[in-house]
Amino acid sequence: MLLQERMSVYQLKSSKGPVFPLRSVLVFLIALFGFYVCYFSFNQLTFENEEKLTSEEEQTKSICTKPAVPHEQKRYLHFPKPITYDRGECACTPVRFFVIVSMQRSGSGWFETLLNSHPNVSSNGEIFSVRDRRENISTILRTLDKLYSMDWHTSAAKNECTAAFGLKWMLNQGLMEHHEDIVDYLNRKGAMVILLFRRNTLRRLISVLANNYDRRTKQLNGIHKSHVHSKEEAEILARFKPEMDVSTLIPSIRSAEHSMRTCLGRFSKTRHMTLYYEDVIRDKNALSRVQEFLGVPVTKLSSKHVKIHTRPLPDLVDNWEDVSDMLNGTKYARFLDDADYVK
Repeated sequence: MLLQERMSVYQLKSSKGPVFPLRSVLVFLIALFGFYVCYFSFNQLTFENEEKLTSEEEQTKSICTKPAVPHEQKRYLHFPKPITYDRGECACTPVRFFVIVSMQRSGSGWFETLLNSHPNVSSNGEIFSVRDRRENISTILRTLDKLYSMDWHTSAAKNECTAAFGLKWMLNQGLMEHHEDIVDYLNRKGAMVILLFRRNTLRRLISVLANNYDRRTKQLNGIHKSHVHSKEEAEILARFKPEMDVSTLIPSIRSAEHSMRTCLGRFSKTRHMTLYYEDVIRDKNALSRVQEFLGVPVTKLSSKHVKIHTRPLPDLVDNWEDVSDMLNGTKYARFLDDADYVK
């Protein structure tokens, strides 16, 4: 009898065996449901935050795209968002992109320092003097994209809000070879072009020869300098008087002028202004027009550059009589009197 009762109790307890797995399943389902609720709530909160952030960005963009400028000029206003730093309080300052197109020894270095003396202008030098950056059109456009995103750090960076941002680009730095793609890019980007040349091509050639000589000889304590900041250094470099090859003189002048004309033609469909080195020297309003073109407040500009070759042309060339004889009677004789250089 006692054995039967014990067997009955054992069977009763055994019948409750399936309860434990059911409870485990129930606990798992409750936990899964809780996880789902938390996940959904987190996603909803994230979505609301992102929506709020997007709304704030759109509001900021809306505020930043209403400067008081004519409608046709708004395509030249930009609000870059650099990756490497925050523009902060300058985020709503519109920026105009520009490029100075020129030839070596045409006064572009001096001109660029004048622009960089403006508190709101940053011109970043000859970035395409580095060959890797102009290897092909793809590398050129990638370099321009990086520059115009303002993720480009040079000594031209300003403490004030930058309102005009650009570079200097020589004709022989991939510019003419890829001119169609570059013009298309500049127009799509809304970038403005300053075409800076030198009327007196003879003076430019003399400067090229003198600069090449210093590149070889490094007259200033073993250092080559294309530009100087003291009269003493300028006087040392000005002592050298190149001897010009008169047999190639006229072809060289003709080639330089052809390059200028070709460039002016190829970039005529950009928003541009044409400027000559001699105008910057003689015309006191030339720099004001440049600042107005760039859309920055007009102010007095200055440069620490010291001109090297300031003497009359006969004092700059070793075989001046030969040069004079070669050019007299030609259309290039106008360069001999140097009238377009004297202030």
